[in-house]
Amino acid sequence: MPNPRRRRSKAKKGMNRTHKKLEMTGEQKCSNCGEPTQPHRICPKCGYYKGRPYNATVTKA
Repeated sequence: MPNPRRRRSKAKKGMNRTHKKLEMTGEQKCSNCGEPTQPHRICPKCGYYKGRPYNATVTKA
């Protein structure tokens, strides 16, 4: 089984991986209050998800 001829440097390894990064998910508007939220999450402002209220509201510390 053949081996690589030369070791790939850190810079070249980083250049090879530039397109393998994670992308941020898009934001959606809450159906109840219109506040921007992450998809599939309870709204941090009003506590609604898919038009229904949930008891566990997320609060900022």
